[in-house]
Amino acid sequence: MNLQGKVAVVTGSGRGLGLAYAQALAAAGAAVVVNDVDRAVVDAAVASISSAGGTATGVVAAVGDGGSAQQLVDAAVEEFGRLDVLVTNAGILRDRVLWKMTDEDFDDVVRVHLRGTFTCARAAAARMREQGTGGRLVLISSPAGQRGNFGQTNYAAAKAGVVAMARTWAMELGRSGITVNAVVPVAATEMTKTIPAFAPVIEESERTGSPLPDWLRKDEGLGTVQDVAALITFLASDASAGVTGQAIGIGGDRLALWAHPKEKSVAFAGGGWSADAIAAHWADGVGAEPETYGIAAPKAPEA
Repeated sequence: MNLQGKVAVVTGSGRGLGLAYAQALAAAGAAVVVNDVDRAVVDAAVASISSAGGTATGVVAAVGDGGSAQQLVDAAVEEFGRLDVLVTNAGILRDRVLWKMTDEDFDDVVRVHLRGTFTCARAAAARMREQGTGGRLVLISSPAGQRGNFGQTNYAAAKAGVVAMARTWAMELGRSGITVNAVVPVAATEMTKTIPAFAPVIEESERTGSPLPDWLRKDEGLGTVQDVAALITFLASDASAGVTGQAIGIGGDRLALWAHPKEKSVAFAGGGWSADAIAAHWADGVGAEPETYGIAAPKAPEA
């Protein structure tokens, strides 16, 4: 995939998945703006890209407000002359069950994941429309945003909102040649290491350098951060010009297209529904096959 001449901003790209995205885009030829809140982390990320023959600059900023979003766009334009790709990866976690989650826990996560995606996309879209040559917005979501997850009210709500924004912006920006897609990644990161079924397998792979087992890569769709980065490179490229408004999952050996919400079953009652009529009809009517919810617990194969 050739991204020569393109300029990308990747938020939250000092470590983990974000760093893998930035490195992959640079390896394909794009000039990249790396972002993190830690100067040492930013400098190390830029150095890793430069040492591999790529082009990058760094911006230390906390994603969330409009000022930091504009700072990232301005850095791309000042350093490299334009902006073609935005990847909104920055995020934090403040996991708590509902009755223990504070206002601050909720607001902090929503500010970075949801508001940060909004402010950065707004600044990037304005620049791309001004340039008049199209562009790519790649918004990072999560399986938690598609299915919900225990202890992640704030994170799941924000990530669901990210997908909703992708669908909305795909409509609004289509005439400008700007595609907008949400990515739903699953990879071996510090967060997935906290899952008991995954932790020993990931740690063994890191210790020995051996690949993750097939059951993890195929059945669970969990692989390396580099596996996910391939999709980011595709969505940043001219090859994805016809792909927009989609939520696309990737992890390990699995590539998937998530369905958009739609009515599953419908029933009609002349004059409308009373509460008693709904109760009488529900179990063998509209509610006969209720939807599942939550991310299924992973299952390692029996020894």
